[in-house]
Amino acid sequence: MNETLKRTISGAVYIALLLTSILFSTESFIILFGLFLIITIYEFSNLVNLNKIFSILFGTTLYAVIVLISHYNKQTTAYLNSLFNSNLDLETNIQELNIVLLAVTIVISIKCILFLFYDSVQKISISSKYLYLLGYITLPFIFIIKISFGTNDYNPKIILGLFILIWTNDTFAYLVGKSIGKHKLFERVSPKKTIEGFLGGAIFAAFAGFLISKLYIQPKPEFSGKSILIWMIIALIVSIFGTIGDLIESKFKRIAGVKDSGSIMPGHGGILDRLDSVIFVAPIIFLFYQILYYVS
Repeated sequence: MNETLKRTISGAVYIALLLTSILFSTESFIILFGLFLIITIYEFSNLVNLNKIFSILFGTTLYAVIVLISHYNKQTTAYLNSLFNSNLDLETNIQELNIVLLAVTIVISIKCILFLFYDSVQKISISSKYLYLLGYITLPFIFIIKISFGTNDYNPKIILGLFILIWTNDTFAYLVGKSIGKHKLFERVSPKKTIEGFLGGAIFAAFAGFLISKLYIQPKPEFSGKSILIWMIIALIVSIFGTIGDLIESKFKRIAGVKDSGSIMPGHGGILDRLDSVIFVAPIIFLFYQILYYVS
């Protein structure tokens, strides 16, 4: 089987699995991304030489607990109150929890960006490895789940719209860069990325954001007149921070001396290779949503 055919088949299976889980139910979406998290932690642990068992237990436990508290808070509260004969009110603390998680993630994301510019770094300290495991890998998966719930109920269109923007940006950044790219974007980390490719991806992602706002997503009443602007801003966020997320993963792979994070997807590499953009974008999109609803 040639490389192109392998790449096409594995890519089609990945997209079909992703779409099915997102559209089928809340639970299937949460479970699939829990499985993706396990694989991603395994791949990341291989890249930076972390203990795989401990890392997976830590990440999946944190993911399960926060998702349970955040999106099943009524059921969780009732169960805990009956179990401990108490009068807990978890719902009132979820916003504070979101702020803490977001602050931790943003701080570690800034550390990741600075990490790109450390030319002399060939080894990563053990404390930094666990910080990256927390804020670069685990917490972004939690924010992917939080984004899909919007302000209230599960809305698969939001997360699908985000993936459409990421796929559009990645595809056209590659095509434009390959066709007319001449000026390197960040050569010492990713020699193939070009400024022309980045701009091409951003322009097409903005156009995709326009189409999503007009044809796919029905905006909330308070945002009905601003939907196009909102989705084009999201497209810009995806282009900028998705590219940074891709570069950060490339930096980890360069230090590890490998081409791909894994081999679970023939022709594509690992799950981290597929999700490197979305996991870096997700906390920024969540922050953007919080600002929008606060202002509104």
